[in-house]
Amino acid sequence: MSEDRPRTNTPMTVPPGRVSQKDVAREAGVSQATVSRVFNHEESVSDDKREAVMAAADRLGYRPDAIARSLVQDATRMVGLAIMRFTNPFYARIIRDFTRALQERGYWTLLLNVANTEEMERTLPTALQYQVDGMIVTSATLSSRMAKEFARAGTPVVLFNRYVHKSSTNAVCCDNVEGARMVADALLDGGHQRIAYVTGEIGSSTNRDRERGFTKRLEERGYILDLRETGDYSHESGAAAARRLLQGDDPPDAIFCANDLMAMGALDVARCEMDVQVPEELSIVGFDDIPMAGWANYSLTTIRQPIEPMVDATIDVLMGAVETPSADPVIRWVPPVFIERTSARTAGVERVPTEQI
Repeated sequence: MSEDRPRTNTPMTVPPGRVSQKDVAREAGVSQATVSRVFNHEESVSDDKREAVMAAADRLGYRPDAIARSLVQDATRMVGLAIMRFTNPFYARIIRDFTRALQERGYWTLLLNVANTEEMERTLPTALQYQVDGMIVTSATLSSRMAKEFARAGTPVVLFNRYVHKSSTNAVCCDNVEGARMVADALLDGGHQRIAYVTGEIGSSTNRDRERGFTKRLEERGYILDLRETGDYSHESGAAAARRLLQGDDPPDAIFCANDLMAMGALDVARCEMDVQVPEELSIVGFDDIPMAGWANYSLTTIRQPIEPMVDATIDVLMGAVETPSADPVIRWVPPVFIERTSARTAGVERVPTEQI
């Protein structure tokens, strides 16, 4: 026999903040099980009863208890997002896109802002304390120790724009090798004779792949790269590297920086401190295509990392790992796009992505 019953005409009086599903059930004239099915978005509830429950909940000011529901369902509907370069515009946009995309899928984001790799190792266990359903780690790799900790907890992890060969960790990356090869072709086809590379953070997979793709493509075309300066993905490091290069005895006529912030630092030094004409005397190319790259005072030629496809792919990989924990780890690659503006004398290139790493 159904537990649902007619609702009384007199609305209930319930103390504020103490409304329960039982109260809603009595107000709507239905069973508590029906209320639970409505708020769990189950399709077995008729439209009339669903409307009655929602109207009763609105009258009483009822809101589902997400914490209690997570205990019952053994799922928090929360995904951890660890960001190491919080002030970098590239990662600022990533935060926006991830939080929005996850929210559209019914998940909330636990944002972990960390300063460096060591702090990342100390902070990541916090996500496990909150029992997140999955973890996305950006701008850093995951140590084998932390990978084991997440595996032991049954919490899948996806690295965003980082990867580790022969690892049990999922990853989604832009094809950095191919993007750097595009830059090499564009600069050589633009007639440059003295080409320099400014590295990103040494040891990161993004810098490793960009440098490898760039130098290998130059070598394939008969050019040996002998001008390198070290950076760390910051505007300041790009500016410092450009000063060293341009104050040398034989300065370059082209600089490829491992990201846009460093390229902007190099542009500022070339134009404002060294009075070098860009692109007539010096071409500068970046990587990422952050919003500022398109500003008129920079107009930076760069490689675009397609953020939306990368974010979507990351969430797809994470949800697949949540649903099938025993599945083999995957590394998914997203092709880059060459963006030609006015900071470099180049020949724009369109390339079919090479065989993936």
